[in-house]
Amino acid sequence: MSVNELTSKVKELKELKLMAEELAAEITAIEDTLKAEMTAKETDEIITGEYKVRWTKVTSNRFDTTSFKKTHADLYSQYTKTTETRRFSIA
Repeated sequence: MSVNELTSKVKELKELKLMAEELAAEITAIEDTLKAEMTAKETDEIITGEYKVRWTKVTSNRFDTTSFKKTHADLYSQYTKTTETRRFSIA
């Protein structure tokens, strides 16, 4: 690929990412509107036409690695493994 083609692809990618950010903001705004309506009606489920909208609480338990590392550093290092990944970025 030539430098011009690469530049064009990077420009296209940046434009698409900007569009994705704008769409994500619109999605969040609509979700917030629905959540506000559900909060106002004090419900976690609304049936509207063909859709059932739920906004429910979910409880999960997660392992606190930061605290474990502080209190059991030797065990933490014993069970820690190093991984290698690649990061794609454009500046």
